[in-house]
Amino acid sequence: MLSYQYKIPVKSVIEAYKQGMFPMAETSSSKEIYWIEPKKRGVFNLNQIKIPKKFQKFLKNNSFELAIDNNFEEVINNCAKLTSIRKDTWINSTIKRIYTEMHYSGYAHSVECYMNNELVGGLYGIKIGKIFFGESMFSLISNASKVALIHLLERLIVGGFKVLDTQFINEHLKQFGAKEVSNKEFKDIINKNI
Repeated sequence: MLSYQYKIPVKSVIEAYKQGMFPMAETSSSKEIYWIEPKKRGVFNLNQIKIPKKFQKFLKNNSFELAIDNNFEEVINNCAKLTSIRKDTWINSTIKRIYTEMHYSGYAHSVECYMNNELVGGLYGIKIGKIFFGESMFSLISNASKVALIHLLERLIVGGFKVLDTQFINEHLKQFGAKEVSNKEFKDIINKNI
């Protein structure tokens, strides 16, 4: 785990991803970031997506408007926002700066959910080769981040991507087919798809 306080070139961040690492901060107010290489990794194999029947019904009737890269900075700011439930976050000002720069360099992208022209949910991550590395998601209205996730998965499938990296796994992601793989398996996935 290495830490940095200075400006990191986009090229160096991309190279770290290609080695199976990603940056995080300890807290939102931390000055430093750390390069994380988990022993276990959460991934979606895009051939094995599951959408629960109850959620399929919701998708047919949902009233969210979806957009891509319409307001990347607002998405990352919402992902970093502290709430009564989330007392802290790993997204500090350095992380925001890195991903915003990667967005303007064409690597980082956001999926956004709007209702009545208001941003109410979304996610962001970076694309390298045939892998999309998911970073964070937020929801101000129930199911908004799930709709953004399904939209991302559909776009990745149409775009010929092979894997969506979720970094870590949780029940929220498992219900849609995410699974856990070892670090070695993940590096094999990288080598085959980048």
